[in-house]
Amino acid sequence: MNPIIAQEPPSNEYSDVYNKAMERTAWWREARFGMFIHFGAYAVPARGEWVKSNERLTTSVYQKYVDEFNPVDFNAKAWAKTAKAAGMKYAVLTAKHHDGFCMFNSKLTNYKLSNNFNGRDLVKEFLDAFRAEGLKVGLYYSLIDWHHNDYPNVGNHPQRDDKEYSKQNFKWDNYVKYMHGQVEELITNYGKLDIMWFDYSFDDYSGEKWKATELVSMIRKHQPNIILDNRLSVHEGSSALQRTIKSIGDFESPEQGIPDGLLLDKYQNPIPWETCLTLNGGWGYTEQDHNWKSPELIVQSLVNCVSKNGNLLLNVGPNARGIIPKESEAILAEVGKWMALNGESIYGCGAANLAKPDWGRYTQKGNTIYAHWLHPTIGDLNAKGIEGDKVKNIYLLQSGAELSYKKTWWGNSDKGNLFITVGSSPQKPVDFDTVVKIEMKK
Repeated sequence: MNPIIAQEPPSNEYSDVYNKAMERTAWWREARFGMFIHFGAYAVPARGEWVKSNERLTTSVYQKYVDEFNPVDFNAKAWAKTAKAAGMKYAVLTAKHHDGFCMFNSKLTNYKLSNNFNGRDLVKEFLDAFRAEGLKVGLYYSLIDWHHNDYPNVGNHPQRDDKEYSKQNFKWDNYVKYMHGQVEELITNYGKLDIMWFDYSFDDYSGEKWKATELVSMIRKHQPNIILDNRLSVHEGSSALQRTIKSIGDFESPEQGIPDGLLLDKYQNPIPWETCLTLNGGWGYTEQDHNWKSPELIVQSLVNCVSKNGNLLLNVGPNARGIIPKESEAILAEVGKWMALNGESIYGCGAANLAKPDWGRYTQKGNTIYAHWLHPTIGDLNAKGIEGDKVKNIYLLQSGAELSYKKTWWGNSDKGNLFITVGSSPQKPVDFDTVVKIEMKK
């Protein structure tokens, strides 16, 4: 992995924040691959989790979807087995999305699934099932709430342009107290949580508007090792000159895209980060969205993230009956087949200090470099920058077959060449990504 090279000495206070974040995220940076699950009453209209905002539905109109929502086929154990078979090591479920409808049995509201679900607590069942499969667990909680009477019609609120609605006497402190109370319920009533995934801040609704310091202090009092995303504040991802880890967030969370390179703080220290990505176009179940990403694209996106010291949190949106779409299941099954044979090149790996080759990408763990052959190519793979004299062994990861190599080819005797013989076919011998394992001498 790339070394930490500070451009200027960080303050002792920042060093402490940084080091604690790196300690907390150590297991997560080892895991690299997780499942995001967006599930709620919005699965009934099946037009995405933002349907209430996009179509400017009042709470009374939206209520028909809440009344209808009864996921009779929900099976947390089946979800957990799907995630594990795909090679995922952790999962994050929406405990409450922007519509304010709670998937957990909150004592602070009656606006919750358990009222329609024979008293069953879906969040508890999720946590129990995923833990039983040996997966780490996290919960998503929306800071905004389009249902609560004291949350104003700001931002993307469904009634943002309703002048009469704006005349209400919104008591912001009441809403913040409610929000903090629900987070404390999640932190104290459901055993050990590994991740708390907040969403989202905007404009002035950021940081201390949410009483973020107080909230995080409460969370850490109960669960000191839990890791938090950075969305309690409007993050600084647009400016590498200002990027830092904050005490209210352990990792950055780019969405629906992968950074062009490593994410570094302004002292050139690597920052933990995770791209969250949908399998089709939406987070919540969308009946008519069939724009599915291929298993190959998912595998290559995962490799892309890990090659830059990042994680991939891949979303599924179960339908109103509680079933993960068959298309999602099929994609994840193919990804899982690749991971079963090549996961060594993902788990615990990070960036290699090598230029990206035309044919693919690198990941690295200790003295082992993994060359990910992603694109059809002609001739040998030139793993330029790897010194042949320091190579111990080279194998095809999937089969364990030894591969030969040489330092020169067709007159190319430049220093740093390492031509790995992969046969005469321009096509990869392994679907999606052929991984070549390069063991270096110590």
